[in-house]
Amino acid sequence: MREFNFKGILQSEGWHQNMTVSVNEKGNIQKIEKADNIKKCQGYAIPGFQNAHSHAFQYAMAGLAELHDTATKKNDFWSWRQSMYELALKVRPEQVEAIAAMLYKEMLRHGYTHVAEFHYIHNDVKGNFYNNRAELSERIARAAQSVGIGLTIIPIYYEQGGFGVVAQKEQRRFLSTSFEDYLELHESVMKMSRNYDNCNVGMGIHSMRGVSLKNIIKLADYRQGNTPFHIHIAEQLKEIKDCIAYTGMRPTEWFMENIELNKNFHLVHATHLSENESSLLAKSGANVVICPTTEGNLGDGLFPLDTFLKHKGKWCIGTDSHIGLNPFEELRLLDYGQRLTSHSRNTFGNSNSGDNGAIAINSALVNGRRAMGIENETYFKVGTPLDTVVISDGHPLIGMTGTQHLTNTIVYASDTSMIEGTIAGGSWKVRKGENSDTQIEQNFIKTMKDLSNRL
Repeated sequence: MREFNFKGILQSEGWHQNMTVSVNEKGNIQKIEKADNIKKCQGYAIPGFQNAHSHAFQYAMAGLAELHDTATKKNDFWSWRQSMYELALKVRPEQVEAIAAMLYKEMLRHGYTHVAEFHYIHNDVKGNFYNNRAELSERIARAAQSVGIGLTIIPIYYEQGGFGVVAQKEQRRFLSTSFEDYLELHESVMKMSRNYDNCNVGMGIHSMRGVSLKNIIKLADYRQGNTPFHIHIAEQLKEIKDCIAYTGMRPTEWFMENIELNKNFHLVHATHLSENESSLLAKSGANVVICPTTEGNLGDGLFPLDTFLKHKGKWCIGTDSHIGLNPFEELRLLDYGQRLTSHSRNTFGNSNSGDNGAIAINSALVNGRRAMGIENETYFKVGTPLDTVVISDGHPLIGMTGTQHLTNTIVYASDTSMIEGTIAGGSWKVRKGENSDTQIEQNFIKTMKDLSNRL
């Protein structure tokens, strides 16, 4: 049995000072108790963050879409998408693994301990199935296991290029040829996942424009138990315009009208909602996955959080294209976007406790876990893995802050220099910004050289 002695651990009701957390050989918590020697206690432990939306391969193009055409042609999400397609058509399986491993290593360094991989590259570069249908999903699983981050792999159903439009040739690596074909892919991923530790499987569709309406309904009906169902929705104004033209309804409006939503449905972005959609979506119990740094980078817009929270809506965060990897940055950008438009500073507090930082962490944790297919609202719980990001009490700003203001100081005034390290599965994965596995970096550097896209 191993022991970790913390100056404080965060629970839903607040901070518990000078605590010892004991874990067994599997890294699961055995005991949480007062420390018998407070001199050993260092750092403040908060639950590891859940990254509820990731496209791992896109990390290879982070920062590369900022050289904008100075002509009158508009640079927006749709032009960015062409750059993404170019990368998606090039990466080989071993490169997917190398990129994901480097990304997940960086996620751990920033405090994420579990990631939901919204995975839609399934086929080879010509668009043909691999002999192992789960080939690229397995590369993702290998990458996650190699660095020690928890994974929920979500093989994504993608069959068309737009509402009633055949798929483009640039989308050939994403496509399933039929509903039955997608189910075969999903079953292959399910079988593969059993060979990897801490690997869950969800299901989902790329977007309403990416799958026929009848098959969206079929897949939602097929989903069982607490299997998380993920979908991009209402991210772009063009998507909404096209959806209205095709269905007579807005995307989220159609989805709620035709799918019986509950807490196991996770709508990614949902940036452009009417007030009525915000209200109905919140009341459905479904969760919205907000990705502020990516949404800001792509110029998507601001999620209407204020209206959503008035109806007790549930939300969590993801890093999507990985232009940013700091969970505190995601929370701050989400908050500040609302403050700038509402001219009010109690974004997350609303009619609740008024403790913005505590509410933000709780939402990102509880709803983020649900997006992973994990039902656990307890921050640190006996019998579950010890997953935590530890904030250094040696930093003067942290060290001089009392527990009343500690959570908000961490959320609003910290940076990565204040992170002591990240523990996942009961062992340090990153300590003082360092991870001992240099092979991951070497593989990533080789992949970048081979792709030659960052030169």
